[in-house]
Amino acid sequence: MRTFDTLEEIDALVGQAVATSDWVTITQEQVNRFAEATGDHQWIHVDVERATAGPFGAPIAHGFLTLSLLPVFFASAMQVRASRMGVNYGLNRVRFTSPVPVGSRLRAHMTLQACEPIDNGGRQMTWAVTVEREGGEKPVCLAESLVRHYP
Repeated sequence: MRTFDTLEEIDALVGQAVATSDWVTITQEQVNRFAEATGDHQWIHVDVERATAGPFGAPIAHGFLTLSLLPVFFASAMQVRASRMGVNYGLNRVRFTSPVPVGSRLRAHMTLQACEPIDNGGRQMTWAVTVEREGGEKPVCLAESLVRHYP
């Protein structure tokens, strides 16, 4: 876990790989709950028997489930002590570049692309996030995440 006492400390890290999250294991229960929450019940996610015989050899996580883990990855990778509130401001670009079979372990690497002052003494940070699957040959998700922190 990388800890920052002030928002200003982060300003100097633009262009640098800043943090790596803990590993998160994707379970079938998570996939099923995500399907219930979103209404996406495609068989490659929720029908274990059919998915095992399908193109990926196992059920796979929804791409948006992987994306929804960004707050978990950020929380395990870094803490900004001077921030009373951090909010997800949006995404500029997202790609799901490889499937995530159920049982996979994922983690994220965060590179700070920009850190700009905003109202009330806050900062808007643009993070290049690369989500990897343990043992995978290529990333499973690439995202440009916008996060705002307020002191």
